[in-house]
Amino acid sequence: MKLRKALFVLPNLFTASSIFCGFYAVTLCAAGDSRPDRYYQAAVAILFAIFFDGFDGRVARLTKTQSEFGVQFDSLADVISFGVAPALLLYKWALQPLGFWGLFLAFLFSACGAMRLARFNLLANRHPTAMAFFMGLPIPLAAGMVIALVIVNGRHSQTVPAWPMAAVVLGLSYLMVSNIRYRTFKETHLGRRKGVVLVALAGVAVVGALMVQPAIALFACITGYILLGLAEGGFRLNRRRRERRRDRVIAALAATDVDDDDETDDIETFA
Repeated sequence: MKLRKALFVLPNLFTASSIFCGFYAVTLCAAGDSRPDRYYQAAVAILFAIFFDGFDGRVARLTKTQSEFGVQFDSLADVISFGVAPALLLYKWALQPLGFWGLFLAFLFSACGAMRLARFNLLANRHPTAMAFFMGLPIPLAAGMVIALVIVNGRHSQTVPAWPMAAVVLGLSYLMVSNIRYRTFKETHLGRRKGVVLVALAGVAVVGALMVQPAIALFACITGYILLGLAEGGFRLNRRRRERRRDRVIAALAATDVDDDDETDDIETFA
């Protein structure tokens, strides 16, 4: 019985560790001196938060200790670690020169992240089974894009273009609350050929991370995931347009056939 209770605590320890990393990142960003190495350390702390967040659910499923408390606890942890902490990091690192607009954009990032999590919880309650798609960009990946940019910029560089970063923040905020669907890969059944391709791509990513800066590989992977969702969304939109166009053509042809039948009936009646 005691072992069972300990197993219930285990996934929550991973979630609490994620909160600690996010809180530590906040303390680094809130320090009075604006040293670039502090922002670098804050980005690394959020990276560790992503690591812990990625394992709490898996540990819960492995130990069969899933609970509604764990779901809500994880969402609140994500608001801190991937909403508030990256937003403050963005503001102190790049957006502060924009004044009020920089503050507003940082707030927008955290608010959109919170709305993304609230919508995810609602959808998860409606569909308890594993979903094939996320609705909107997951907040850990949005935070991952932020920290990848910070780490790529390095420990010592102080020149950060504010307006391009503002555009990135706007794009990430929109993607989190958009209706664009992103694959979860939880229900993906890979055949032999697709499995070989996936392993090859993973190998290329690992080799690339070893040959270049790992943060660049992280940035490339997240960018590829975002582009995959956008491409699949565009494909689905184009397919729906073709289906609607086909339905209109079929309806028009059916209406034409009905009109021809009516004219034939009128001719027969007149005769």
